[in-house]
Amino acid sequence: MPSTVKALILRAAGTNCDYEMAHAFETAGAEIEYVHINRLVRRERTLDEFHILGVPGGFTYGDDISAGKIQANEFKYKLADDLTRFVEKGKLILGICNGFQALVKASLLPDIHGLFGRQEATLFNNDVGRFRCEWIRLKAVDQGKCVFTRGLEYILEAPIAHGEGRFVPGAPADLRALWENRQIVFQYVDSQGCVVPEVNPNGSVDAIAGVCDPTGRILALMPHPERHVHPTQHPRWTREGLQSDQNGLKLFQNAVEYARQL
Repeated sequence: MPSTVKALILRAAGTNCDYEMAHAFETAGAEIEYVHINRLVRRERTLDEFHILGVPGGFTYGDDISAGKIQANEFKYKLADDLTRFVEKGKLILGICNGFQALVKASLLPDIHGLFGRQEATLFNNDVGRFRCEWIRLKAVDQGKCVFTRGLEYILEAPIAHGEGRFVPGAPADLRALWENRQIVFQYVDSQGCVVPEVNPNGSVDAIAGVCDPTGRILALMPHPERHVHPTQHPRWTREGLQSDQNGLKLFQNAVEYARQL
């Protein structure tokens, strides 16, 4: 059992949410380190040194080709063995926004048919045809399977900032498998926790905001829980008071607590 939980915050050209993710993990009790993806590729550092891999948001490589695709190719063609070993050792991966896009396009998620197999889903252009930056509400569909959402029974409020956030499974059978395997982790909801079309900010199928792998140890989502780990980060805290039970800190605390048992 490690006395210190080490979280790697991955950097690449265009990453811009690394500080927020690092602060969230640090607040939850982890020791963080920023590592550029090139240092992993050159074997100057290894994933074996860490318990948690954080893939932050941003616009890696300018989102050329499509959002997260170039970083996904680096995962798949340069780091596949390292990532496979990392996952097989029971360690954790969290991808947020651009990190979600990269993990899905690298076939690390949803991993219905095997790690780095065929791509089973994608994140496509928002159905409104524009970038959206606003606060939304999320509900954890299942608080048992996914390591990060255990005990997350409240409606989580967090910002979004994306132009390609529409989650689309590759086939109807893949969507059925995600529900049957309890891999749908988050949905966009209203203030009452109901899934209704008007609160779905990007047109994601079944209002899906986040999914996990079959083990529940790889989680990725489009919204940014790392940007709401303190009550004062909420834009309405001066009007509505400090709502400590609406923020995303518990996701990071759950991850650190789990990693302590490795």
